[in-house]
Amino acid sequence: MAHGWIAQTAIAAAVSLTALTGQAAAQTAVPLGDEDHGAALWQAECAACHQIGAGAEHDIGPHLNRVFGRRAGSLEGFAYSDSIARMGRDGLRWDIRTLDAYIENPYSLVSGTRMAYPGLPGAEDRADLIAFLRVYSDAPSDIPGAPPTARRVEPDLPEEVLAIEGDREYGQFLASECTTCHQRGGAAQGIPSITNWPEERFVVAMHAYRQGLRPHDVMQSVARRLDDEQIAALASYFATIDD
Repeated sequence: MAHGWIAQTAIAAAVSLTALTGQAAAQTAVPLGDEDHGAALWQAECAACHQIGAGAEHDIGPHLNRVFGRRAGSLEGFAYSDSIARMGRDGLRWDIRTLDAYIENPYSLVSGTRMAYPGLPGAEDRADLIAFLRVYSDAPSDIPGAPPTARRVEPDLPEEVLAIEGDREYGQFLASECTTCHQRGGAAQGIPSITNWPEERFVVAMHAYRQGLRPHDVMQSVARRLDDEQIAALASYFATIDD
């Protein structure tokens, strides 16, 4: 399955301009989703671990009231994983774009998440579920990052990118920049380990930094300097690191 960060639609729609992080950006005006169908998806996909609505409390997962605009890992009284707390400190906030990516593939944003959820592959289903979540935010007509009837369209991650067979020796050569911060031995002393990651998880994470989904200025800069072959080579090296 291609890991597209934002759902593409086949619906022809008008193009409008809106302010996005202080700059004008093209937006494709499309319906956000069917909140009634989203409610049914919530019961099937989410309600076993999360609560939402009046009286919602933390459960296996945190409650999801007022999730739009909230910094990841920031609710009082819930013991978040170190990974999602770190992403929140880096600046990850929940909006249409990041929720879509996280619901499709949680590891695309938070590699060490404890959320044991395989992801929701259908673009329309994700849009409907997000529409349902929006109902329980403080200001559903003012979603950060996009107007209420528009979603930013991002390119999918092509299957051929995920299929690249990385050159491990080349990855070892490139890894010196990575290992100035990340420990080859897998220690995570304030910086997450990337040792023995599955290759696809590494590739997805790096493209998330490249596209700005994962917030971290240094990692975004590194990812944007690497081409697809170099990312695949690093993924191959760190997946089987033994030195």
